[in-house]
Amino acid sequence: MLEKIRQYFIFGRLGVKLYVLAVITGLLSSLAIILLRLTIDFGQMALFPSGEVESYDSLPWYWLLVLPIIGSLLIGLLFRGLDAEQRNTGILHVIERLSSYEGRLPWQNAVRQFIGTSIAIITGHSVGREGPGVHLGAASGSLLASGLELPNNSVRILVASGSAAAIAASFNTPIAGVIFAMEVIMMEYHIASFIPVILAAVTGAVVCRLTFGDDTVFVNLATQMQSLWELPYIIFLGIIIGFLATLSLKSLKLFSGTFSKHPAWLRPTYAGILMGIFGMAVPEVMGMGYGIIGSISANEITIGSLVIILILKLVLSSACVGFGIPAGMVGPTMVVGACAGAILGYIGNLVLPEYASSMTFYAVIGMCAMMSATLKAPLAALMAMLELTGNPEIILPGMLAIVFSSLIIHDYFKLDALFVSILRYRGLDFQNDPISQALRKVSVGAAMQRNFVTLNQVINAQMAMQTLKNSPEWIIITRERIPVVMMPASDLARAVSVKEMGENSEIDLMQIPGTRRDVHKISLHTSLFEAYQALNEHHVEALYVSRQNAPMIERIYGILTREMIEAHYQLPKSVTK
Repeated sequence: MLEKIRQYFIFGRLGVKLYVLAVITGLLSSLAIILLRLTIDFGQMALFPSGEVESYDSLPWYWLLVLPIIGSLLIGLLFRGLDAEQRNTGILHVIERLSSYEGRLPWQNAVRQFIGTSIAIITGHSVGREGPGVHLGAASGSLLASGLELPNNSVRILVASGSAAAIAASFNTPIAGVIFAMEVIMMEYHIASFIPVILAAVTGAVVCRLTFGDDTVFVNLATQMQSLWELPYIIFLGIIIGFLATLSLKSLKLFSGTFSKHPAWLRPTYAGILMGIFGMAVPEVMGMGYGIIGSISANEITIGSLVIILILKLVLSSACVGFGIPAGMVGPTMVVGACAGAILGYIGNLVLPEYASSMTFYAVIGMCAMMSATLKAPLAALMAMLELTGNPEIILPGMLAIVFSSLIIHDYFKLDALFVSILRYRGLDFQNDPISQALRKVSVGAAMQRNFVTLNQVINAQMAMQTLKNSPEWIIITRERIPVVMMPASDLARAVSVKEMGENSEIDLMQIPGTRRDVHKISLHTSLFEAYQALNEHHVEALYVSRQNAPMIERIYGILTREMIEAHYQLPKSVTK
């Protein structure tokens, strides 16, 4: 039964089938996000005397000191004895698997992500749950696709769908979820991917609203720009945010390289020590810090507190992630941007109170400009700003801030996006050029030639005649049932017509005149990008596409040549892996 379901999705056009799978992915992703959020919330409520989420200030000073250290030790034990690939988590892990493994994510990493993130946030580390949520959502789509043995191009779409659903469920922002998946995860826009990703994001948002209500994560963010005279000041805000984003990326790189020779399981403890020391003095910097944004919107926080929180949150979140705490920087980055925006809003109201908008207005602008600059996701940041505030008038000033923050970090300092920078810092050859993008979208099943036959190296003339009656285009020649080369069927027809032979006369297909191409095996689930890499890596001229239908039983479904790949995208022959 399962095999019939797999074949139903593997062969033919996916179309509506993929849309159904995207909805299922959205449901699985949102359930994972809800479970993560409830685990963190109930864990904190059980731990804190106040019984409230993120009320670290209700803990005595000694608990503020030791709690993050205990949490980091537990995380170290959770990841102890694992190699680097098994320890990978978060958005970085998703992008890496998309780049090198066509989006196939191990379920073990997702489980460790869930447990590690829950421990980290409950025990007060300055990290967010959005990055881990994207990992869990992407893993939901990947595992569903892998279970059905879908081709890799479809796996990539379901990974993007799960990521979009995760962001939509985390912030209650379905549009931002879709754009985030395209800009940050896939790093491309392709019309064929939009519909399944949209369906998944809508599903995630609906399930989130059914569980937690219609409010977004941040409430009371409705804001209004007072005057067009503020636009130069908003440009200035964008420049400041660009410098802060640059500092954040450089801090992350610094901490990632600090004590890099120490055991990987021990490094999270250094983050725990830092969190304990500074958290004891300023409890507000512990955890995700979303309460800070609520305090800004309610005007319940002083300018001095904002400056201290901004500095500590920027440094501590970089330290936590850099030292290996398995959680994300998206949430803390937005908190840093909100603090910076609120500080500039406070100054603006002091200097020109008749023209300046509220601190909340500047906090929202700063929050989304910071998100855009660090993640290199301007449209996702704009859509998040729109959905969080419900005010389309904020788009104009938001665009200005986003543009100038991006100019500073990407054009002036020449820094790449957060996750791409880390990937390249780790030495991964990240390929996201237009050629690679185009080839990843097409499975080998869509491009392969199916009009072929498989013959032993030595056959008789009668078998040759019977084979040619079916007018095949290609012949795969096997030796001891293993394909070794392939040749055009026309070469066999020419050899048979030239020679007069009896029905039992033997023909050695390796000896007759003809054009033979060396072949190598490739899976039916791979994309044309992987096929092209295989041609270059194994120095062959053609591939035969196979799939294992049962243990020890493998079937060849088609053949693929370099010309067939180039027919889908005019790929220069000089391009190599």
